[in-house]
Amino acid sequence: MLKENILSEVLKIVHECGDIILSATDIERKIHQKEGKGNFVTDYDSRVQSALKAKLLALVPEAVFLGEEDQMDHTDISKGYAFIVDPIDGTANFIRGYNASCISVALAKNGIPVLGVVYNPYQKETYYAEKGKGAYLNGERIYASERTLEEGVILFGVAPYNKELMKTSFEVAYRYVSRAEDLRRSGSAAIDLCMVASGRAEFFFEMVLSPWDYAAGALLVEEAGGFTGDLEGKPLTYDRKQTVTARAPKVELISLT
Repeated sequence: MLKENILSEVLKIVHECGDIILSATDIERKIHQKEGKGNFVTDYDSRVQSALKAKLLALVPEAVFLGEEDQMDHTDISKGYAFIVDPIDGTANFIRGYNASCISVALAKNGIPVLGVVYNPYQKETYYAEKGKGAYLNGERIYASERTLEEGVILFGVAPYNKELMKTSFEVAYRYVSRAEDLRRSGSAAIDLCMVASGRAEFFFEMVLSPWDYAAGALLVEEAGGFTGDLEGKPLTYDRKQTVTARAPKVELISLT
């Protein structure tokens, strides 16, 4: 049984870890290469994840922990509670001082997110949702946009660690933006999902993301009245990498065949 104040406790933990990001110095001397071109981790990614893991598991001792920097754990999230965590989503931005990075924390039950928090410490924006209770930004209820695709702003990721998908990513982006009003790129899937949830953009996609990239953000979109799925509209799962889309209610998926 979860504590009644579980959300407020998770928010407190995430904000504390956001201070680690804001206090970061000499970042470029603390970079390590991971598998895949341009796939980096900093000492701060590891430090934030360690703090999140210790504090979140103390809050829900029966939960398992799936974090980006523990990928070799092959954690099974299908039964019981599981935290799905990206300590710094937008690491390339973080390294460059681009100030568009965030902490993403989801709590799943039997493989389905029931709580999500995304915190952008640079903008002091905290997005959060509990399943069935709506989505919020800094305490104010948020809703997905009522705009159509033709009126919309499109967001997309380029699957940077999977260069073989680069051409397809831009081809799909062209199909959507050629009908839409404009296009944006942030370099953080979690932030992009929050943009859809808050009505600032109408559509987001990326050809391949890991669960920690989208678990919290997808719940936010759904609780804000938007839709998530893959490029064909099939429901998301949270135990493997996959294509992810998020869209406002009046935006329909384009057939790519």
